[in-house]
Amino acid sequence: MIGFLAFAARRAAEGLWRNRVMSLAATITMVLMLVLLASLMIILSGMQAGLALIESRVEMRAELFDGVAQERVEELTRQLTALPEVAQVSYVSKDEALRRFRAQLAAGGHEDLTEVVGANPLPAQLVVRLRDPKSFGSVRQTLASPAGVVSRIVDQQSSVDRLVSITSWLRVVGLIIIALVGLTVLLIVVNSIRMAVMSRSDEIEIMRLVGASDAFVRWPLIFEGVIIGALGALVTLGLLSLAAGPISQLAGIIAVDLPVASGGRLATDLILVISGVGVMLGGLGAWISVRAYLGSPQAR
Repeated sequence: MIGFLAFAARRAAEGLWRNRVMSLAATITMVLMLVLLASLMIILSGMQAGLALIESRVEMRAELFDGVAQERVEELTRQLTALPEVAQVSYVSKDEALRRFRAQLAAGGHEDLTEVVGANPLPAQLVVRLRDPKSFGSVRQTLASPAGVVSRIVDQQSSVDRLVSITSWLRVVGLIIIALVGLTVLLIVVNSIRMAVMSRSDEIEIMRLVGASDAFVRWPLIFEGVIIGALGALVTLGLLSLAAGPISQLAGIIAVDLPVASGGRLATDLILVISGVGVMLGGLGAWISVRAYLGSPQAR
């Protein structure tokens, strides 16, 4: 078995060298498709990390009317805490709201104009942290039910929905592009192996006349496709390795706080997916080409 595999690999290497122009074209196209696939994976990883970060910080703020009795605020807090969608409810007094607002102004380097106003213009608030960022409905209804308690409800539902929509749209468009490029790669591999088969038609015919099985004829040609896919994957991984530094720096500038899986997890996923897709496409294209030839009347 090992001897046959070594023979098949050696014959595949010879076939690639004989048909090196088409083999090079197939490898370059394979690299292009795999680079697109890797780019989509990196972008979607960043988008998914951003979505996860926003979801983990999603909260609703209910601004309260001035002068609301503390008993009514506590009752509303108990109702909210009892909801399964709610993870935590915290009360922010007027003074605390003003302090946080001034801290945000100072952090952003903005001038504090609240001192000019005199009285505290900010309302007391109930901050509601959600378990599921998409479960706004029942919480909003509970906040709005007691009259004269909540003056305004502020949520982040539009931001979450927008990011989910962008991520879904990007995933669909990216997969369509990769599918089209992948089909192009498959056709080029099929054509490359077909040319290799046609150039060896007399040799294949002699092998079959002396009793060579279809597997003996087929596997060296399939190995050619596998080698094309493996070479494309290796070149792609090499390009990604060279670009890892600039990509990390750019990601750090664009999304400082995002926990993008740019370390071991993403690198492992990229290696497995790119290697698997490259070898699979190369082998599949070669198998289609060889199967079509061996099943045709001219090969009999």
